[in-house]
Amino acid sequence: MKESDWLKAFAAELKRADIDGVTALLAENCHWRDLVAFTWNIVTFESRSAISEMLKARLSDVRPDTFEVDGDDGWFTFETAVGRGRGHVRLRDGKATTVFTALTELKGFEEKAGPRREAGTQHGAFPNRVTWSDRRRENAETFGYARQPYVLIVGGGQGGIGLGARLKRIGVPALIVDANERPGDAWRKRYKSLCLHDPVWYDHLPYLPFPDHWPIYTPKDKMGDWLESYVKIMELDYWASSPCKSARYDEKTGEWTVVVEREGKKVTLRPKHLVIATGMSGFPEVPRFPGAETFKGKQHHSSQHRGGEGFAGKKCVVVGSNNSAHDIAADLWEHGADVTLLQRSPTLVVRAETLGRNRPLYSEEALAKGITTDKADFTVASLPYALQPAASKPMMAQIRKDDAGFYESLGKAGFKFTFGEDETGIGTMYIRRGSGYYIDVGASELIADGRIKLKSAEIDRLTETGVVLKDGTVLDADLVVYATGYGSMNQWAGALISPEVADKVGKCWGVGSGTAKDPGPWEGELRNMWKPTAQDGLWFHGGNLAQSRHYSRYLALQLKARLEGLATPVYARAPVHHKA
Repeated sequence: MKESDWLKAFAAELKRADIDGVTALLAENCHWRDLVAFTWNIVTFESRSAISEMLKARLSDVRPDTFEVDGDDGWFTFETAVGRGRGHVRLRDGKATTVFTALTELKGFEEKAGPRREAGTQHGAFPNRVTWSDRRRENAETFGYARQPYVLIVGGGQGGIGLGARLKRIGVPALIVDANERPGDAWRKRYKSLCLHDPVWYDHLPYLPFPDHWPIYTPKDKMGDWLESYVKIMELDYWASSPCKSARYDEKTGEWTVVVEREGKKVTLRPKHLVIATGMSGFPEVPRFPGAETFKGKQHHSSQHRGGEGFAGKKCVVVGSNNSAHDIAADLWEHGADVTLLQRSPTLVVRAETLGRNRPLYSEEALAKGITTDKADFTVASLPYALQPAASKPMMAQIRKDDAGFYESLGKAGFKFTFGEDETGIGTMYIRRGSGYYIDVGASELIADGRIKLKSAEIDRLTETGVVLKDGTVLDADLVVYATGYGSMNQWAGALISPEVADKVGKCWGVGSGTAKDPGPWEGELRNMWKPTAQDGLWFHGGNLAQSRHYSRYLALQLKARLEGLATPVYARAPVHHKA
């Protein structure tokens, strides 16, 4: 059966509400991933019975119709009672192994783009005309005073401003607040050598792609300037130097009371929805080693590292072996420091060039074939997380074969490898743990030839002058950098709202515990990300640039539906997880 014939049968069975007829079109082992369209949730159903139960509960409200083939390779469009969507099907022997449905817009609330764009002015002569500048000034000055935002976004990095742009395009009053002095400062304040490890084709923001001369790997200050420009071009309501101090939710009114410090004064905001958009992590994890208080050198977490200046000739120990650890070790070496990288557990390493070759959807070649960033995003999203390990394993095996010499040289230096708990590579590790890997942009060569020293051991204690390892080795040190990662994103909820609310929503990120042998509570989707949480009115938004770009669409649509009073019954709300 061809995809077009399958889609015709699928549409007919849905229209008749013949759920047995629908499931008969599905393979025995099948997955249906839905992004808001059928469930007002982000959820994957992993069996015929689970899909059947969802359809029984939701079909009468959703009323899917108007299915049409959209090009080839299984893509289609469809409509529901309230919106329009895009979908995809994969077939084996005429049966669907995966079905993907995603809401792309709400009927009557489409983005003002293309033929629906605003005029920008009103031709004629009018006394006391209100200009564009007048409107922008009023927007900036009246939030929190004469009017309230419907959505308050805490965090003005790429995630927060991308979501802000989505909300702006569909008419949701939203305010972004950030503690930094300027948009983009979260990048500017990092160590000087930092560049994006993902290539440019993967990293666009919503609506405004990088120009075609943009470098493949974006330097951090260039990225900061781009984000600042984006805020201006997209006309976002953004308060810099405005840390969020506290937030409290009133269950009776369905409203938040949020205190923000702005220009030395406390401003009280009362949004209906609060979005924590602080990346994908919580607070820096700084290990507490005996003797740390006696150490006479400098010690700080990687998030506070500003660069290697001033450490020429100094002995530096970098604790950790993931992205930040490697970058900082290389930065210190470039500034003349004597650097030791302390590897405490095996690390997955993939060369940036190799990883780029294995992301064919995001490349110059893909663009030449008509695969836009939007199409690439949907293609990636159409494959459920549960099926990604099997798809990734051959790629990781090929990478190991292609770069065998690279891995051999690192191994001879004593570097300890993992290729993922089930040898499925960096993509699976990222969604399981969000850590444990390094995308090599140069530090591996320094380790392989000994210019960066390597020790594989745990720390026993610190002394006044250095680090003592559990194997008895003593490392003299003038600087210790703890590149030891971050906690869960719900820590922000604990700090801003209360520990009780943080416990109520549970951990963020991860689709399991992070190991193949112990996958932990499995829900098939990233925990608490871009979807309703156990706390009404509280949302989490983050991830890498590609994830923030794509999933901001679904979060924005969920918020718009609530603003307009549409019924949004959430199906298959995820369980709360308290362990990462």
